[in-house]
Amino acid sequence: MDRRDLLKLSPLALVPTFGYVAMGETMKTGTVEAMYNVRSFGATGDGKTVDTPAVNKALEAVAAAGGGVLVFPAGTYLCFTIHLQSKVDLYLSPGCVIVAADSPRPGETTGYNGGTYDAAESNAPWEAYQDYGHNHWRNSLFYGEGLHDFAIMGTGMIWGRGLSNGSKGMRGGTGGFVAEQAGVGNKSIALKNCHNVLLRDFSVLKGGHFALLATGVDNLTIDNLVVDTDRDGFDIDCCKNVRVSNCTVNSPWDDAICPKSSYALGYARSTDNVTIADCFVAGNYELGSVIAGTWKKYGPNSGVWGNGRIKCGTESNGGFRNIAITNCVCEGSRGISLETSDGAYLEDVAITNITMRETLDAPLFLRLNKRNRGPKETMRTGTLRRVTISNVVSYRSESATCSIMSGVADELIEDVKLSNCYFGHKGEVPKGAIGRAVPELEDGYPELGRFGPTPANGFFVRHLKNLEMSHVEIAPEMPDARPAFWLEDVHRADFFAVTAPGEKNFVLKNVTDLRILWSRAAKDATVSDAEDEML
Repeated sequence: MDRRDLLKLSPLALVPTFGYVAMGETMKTGTVEAMYNVRSFGATGDGKTVDTPAVNKALEAVAAAGGGVLVFPAGTYLCFTIHLQSKVDLYLSPGCVIVAADSPRPGETTGYNGGTYDAAESNAPWEAYQDYGHNHWRNSLFYGEGLHDFAIMGTGMIWGRGLSNGSKGMRGGTGGFVAEQAGVGNKSIALKNCHNVLLRDFSVLKGGHFALLATGVDNLTIDNLVVDTDRDGFDIDCCKNVRVSNCTVNSPWDDAICPKSSYALGYARSTDNVTIADCFVAGNYELGSVIAGTWKKYGPNSGVWGNGRIKCGTESNGGFRNIAITNCVCEGSRGISLETSDGAYLEDVAITNITMRETLDAPLFLRLNKRNRGPKETMRTGTLRRVTISNVVSYRSESATCSIMSGVADELIEDVKLSNCYFGHKGEVPKGAIGRAVPELEDGYPELGRFGPTPANGFFVRHLKNLEMSHVEIAPEMPDARPAFWLEDVHRADFFAVTAPGEKNFVLKNVTDLRILWSRAAKDATVSDAEDEML
């Protein structure tokens, strides 16, 4: 059993093994202890006193002693920016709540009790290539840059009460804090250029713009977190070797788990070797109700648009390789999206064993386009290829837009395979959908909803080569006169044991090398070249 396994026990249980600097004791110069109590350095945990100076003093002292574990006993610790340190683990004990103190409000220079968050650093000249929040790390509750071998653990909670979520119009509320204003914090945890990082067992309530922004962080493990937040859950940007497991993320106003590959580091760095496993993501529960265990859903007229999805993109300058998404449950979310728009590759992705319920648009969105937000000298058309999707169950998708796989005319999506999938939706034909020409939107923001109602009710596929679907069922609950599949500029496509109601389920426009076999959606057919046909 190593030190981190022992930390799952009560801190006081470790006294005989490691030694524990208890409340009221002080650390002797040169003394190396395994565990330290933050209250020994002056933190009160009374929910009124700003504990930031004491917490940062403790972190510096533990780091100077060679590292160890800084324990936060039960209590409420009101803080501005906490500076993480290499080789120092934070242990949030049961009953511990670290609260983000109120940021300055518009027209004010300081926040609660005269405090402020660290100023947002300049990221010039790269700031134009990603949204505001991705350009700054220091204006956060927890901040670490250039660090290694550290952790935040324990079953306590981080409450971003005084953080801005970066968007005034969101029902989750910003508390009147404007993200761009000096002294305002807008992230719970921000990490830049770190490695060997562990985040485990704690919860995050109202995490600001990001519950976690990790940029250029390698060997990152995120395990058993519960996040109930008003913007993004985890943004994993330009990172390598990442494991996200056993997490619950409720994020009604933005994405839940979101690998990205922006230009925020000043160069194009890919996000590689990412596993997202055994997670629950949602976008339909009231803020705070998941952590509270009440699981209260927003009503139909609440104004919440729902999100909570797993998405690669939209920032996609560096690329994505070796992404595995498995054994995840999506409820009241926007499904799973793979998006490359800024000239990067998105390759070698496996999605398997996924259940979705009450999806708010369509379960799957694969998009390759040419937004090209980045330095001119780096611009090119990216690639999206080698994607396998299997064992997916999607029930009661609610949108007029079906799943979309759409590349561009000069760069086709390649090598996509779906097997053993069930896609159920409410049915009914939206006004104007039958035969509708779906816009290309080559240089636009890659969002599924921007395409509008689709002329198919199962899959709209455009600019793609090498597609296989086997044992896939499209199941509308009510009659839907649209065909199940719309194929446009598609080359080499095989459909085997595919099921859909109705007789004419395939629209073919500029399609070559198509085979349909042993299917209930259409009769067996082999088509070498179809300019405009329906099967």
